[in-house]
Amino acid sequence: MTLPFSTVRDLLRFAVSRFNQAELSFGHGSANAYDEAAYLILQTLHLPLDLLEPFLDARLSAAEIDAVLNVIERRAGLRVPAAYITQEAWMHGFRFYVDERVIVPRSFIGELLQDGLQPYVEDPEQVAAVLELCTGSGCLAILAAHAFPNADIDAVDLSAPALEVATRNVTDYRLDDRVALFEGDLYAPLAERRYDVIISNPPYVNAASMKELPAEYKHEPDMALAGGADGMDIVRRIIAEARNWLTEDGVLVVEIGNERANVEAAFGGLDLVWLSTSAGDDNVFLIQAADLPV
Repeated sequence: MTLPFSTVRDLLRFAVSRFNQAELSFGHGSANAYDEAAYLILQTLHLPLDLLEPFLDARLSAAEIDAVLNVIERRAGLRVPAAYITQEAWMHGFRFYVDERVIVPRSFIGELLQDGLQPYVEDPEQVAAVLELCTGSGCLAILAAHAFPNADIDAVDLSAPALEVATRNVTDYRLDDRVALFEGDLYAPLAERRYDVIISNPPYVNAASMKELPAEYKHEPDMALAGGADGMDIVRRIIAEARNWLTEDGVLVVEIGNERANVEAAFGGLDLVWLSTSAGDDNVFLIQAADLPV
C-alpha cells in the first residue's frame, strides 16, 4: 500500500490546505495557516522549531505520518488552539506550559516588559515589588521577574486550576523564591504593601463580542475572557483600588484588547497613557499612581 503522504513537505502542503479550508482563526500565536502548520508538524515530529528547510524532503514513517495527521485534524476539525495540542506557548523566547485551565498566553504587556516599561519606569533595577492581577499561566509574572531582576513578584488569580499551571511554570523557571502566587479576587488575598508596578491582562471582552468569538476561543476558560456588558467590569475594580497598592511614583499597566472605546467611555476623566505595541496604540494603557482615583 502506498501512503498518500511520505515527506514533511507533503504534510505541510496538506495542513495549509486543510487549515485554509476550515477557515481557522490564528489569534493564539501563529499569524497564518503556513506558520501554524509548520509549528505543529515540527513539534509533533520532535524537530527543532526554527529549522524547517533541512527536513522538508525527509521521508517519514507510517507512525509519524499518522501522528501528524491526527494533530492536523484536531486543529482543523475540533478548532483546538495549537498551544493546547502541544501544551506549550512561546512569548519573547520564553516557553510556558499551558492547557485548557488557562487562556493561551498572548499579552502585549510581554513586549513592554522587554525594556522594563521604560521610560515610565526610570530604572528597572530599582523596582522592588511588582503585582500581577489575573495571572493565569503566570507568564507575565515570570517575564516581570526577568525584566525587574531585583523585584519580588506577587501574582493573583481567582482560579485555583489556573494557579496550578502557574505554579508549574514558576517552578520550571526556578523562580519560587521570587514569584509568590495567591488565590483570590484581585487584591483581596494580599497582605498590605505597596508595589512599584501593577500589571494586568484581565478579562475584558464585552458581552456582544463574547457571542461572536471564533470557535478556538470557546476552548479557553470563559472567566478569563468575559468582562461584562462593556468589558470593563474587572478593569473598573482594578483601577478603583490601585492607588491604595502603588508607591507614590508607581504605575498601573492594563491590557484591554480591542476595547479602547469602552475604556475611554468608562474612564475618560483619567489621564490614560496609551502604549505602543506591535498591534498599534490601542491595546494597553498606563496610569501613574498620582493620576488614579483616591
